Amino acid sequence: MNSKFNCIIVGAAGRDFHDFQTFFCKNPEFNVCAFTATQIPFIDSRVFPQSLAGSNYDADIPIFPEEQLPKLIRQFDVDFVFLAYSDLAHETVMHTASLVQSCGASFVLLGPQHTQLKSIKPVIAVTAVRTGAGKSPLTRWITCRLAELRKTPAIIRHPMPYGDLERQRCQRFSTENDLDDFNCTIEEREEYEPYLELGFSIFAGVDYEMILRTAESEAEVILWDGGNNDFSFIKPDLLITVADALRPGHEVQYYPGESNLRMADIVVINKVASADPADISLIRANVRQLNPTAEVIESNLEIVVDEPQQIANRTVLVIEDGPTLLHGGMATGAGYCAALQFQAARVIDPRSFAIGSIAEAFENHPHMGQILPALGYSPEQREELSETINASNADLIIDATPAGLAHVVQTSIPVVQVRYEFQQVSGKSLKKIIEEFLRG
Repeated sequence: MNSKFNCIIVGAAGRDFHDFQTFFCKNPEFNVCAFTATQIPFIDSRVFPQSLAGSNYDADIPIFPEEQLPKLIRQFDVDFVFLAYSDLAHETVMHTASLVQSCGASFVLLGPQHTQLKSIKPVIAVTAVRTGAGKSPLTRWITCRLAELRKTPAIIRHPMPYGDLERQRCQRFSTENDLDDFNCTIEEREEYEPYLELGFSIFAGVDYEMILRTAESEAEVILWDGGNNDFSFIKPDLLITVADALRPGHEVQYYPGESNLRMADIVVINKVASADPADISLIRANVRQLNPTAEVIESNLEIVVDEPQQIANRTVLVIEDGPTLLHGGMATGAGYCAALQFQAARVIDPRSFAIGSIAEAFENHPHMGQILPALGYSPEQREELSETINASNADLIIDATPAGLAHVVQTSIPVVQVRYEFQQVSGKSLKKIIEEFLRG
């Protein structure tokens, strides 16, 4: 037997790098031969730099497409494959496990005990059972409540390091110039810009030990804004998990969303105004079964539209958040709801004129229909998005991306911005819960 166990980390440029730094760097008997990448385009064929890997590695660690996993297991004589990304159906997780075992290796999922960092400050973490459940509007709402209580928050966002990993080791965003300086993708801007508009800084990057300690130096409370349905990188003192009333049953069907549900102190059932009461009851029953001590509240996402009068009787192109539509599995969002609510004459179907990787996204995700996903992980893809938008000949663009596309796409078509705002509708006051938590 080898003195070290050869390993591959299967990831998507986020949890995988964090697990490496929190577990593998501390356990040198596990030798990471390679990472694989999926879900996010244009991030394979990179390397994890030796400068971040530490003294146990004398070279950069390669990153390959996940499709090559069986070949890589043989090539590197792999003992263990560690799954380190999120928003996967339980069935998909076990298909991956079966594939790994059929190649002779063991399949491993690391948990909070081995990967969560501990803060010296109180930590509130917001997670979800699925991508697009409404974590970020809730986290922003909590940020404002903390400010009202005169508690300085530091918001730490789940990673999206799609560029130069060494330069992205510890990122602090406070202005629009910071986003430009780090050449942020559309997905990154969607998560960061809303906080900047509220006057708050936000932290992200690759090295979350460094990120956490930097954030602690300027804050009284750490606020974790999760990505997808991943569990928090930082051990929470108050864990809030958002369930989606429009996707009943998903709270017990996806990894690691079910873990978040089971661990939660508070479960927020979101989007209840648009849901069937029977679906809300199903989610409540699942919460009672898996986490009977959790506080359960219900909420909505209020659609806020700048200049809604522009929508009436216009032919519109609706653009929504990319991850929510793609691996989140949603077919519509706030933009489409706004088009109906404010009586657009017609919503244009973008599939007939989408080009390049945008057209491929529609082919790979047939559940999407009349909605254009805001994809822009590279300059080339942002150009394809711009060309697709301009080919629509729309009277108006309804932009429901959290960041707003004006900074990253080129178009002369007028744009109306749509956003969500969190509203609690039932249960114990979340503001009161937070006040009690801070006093405690």
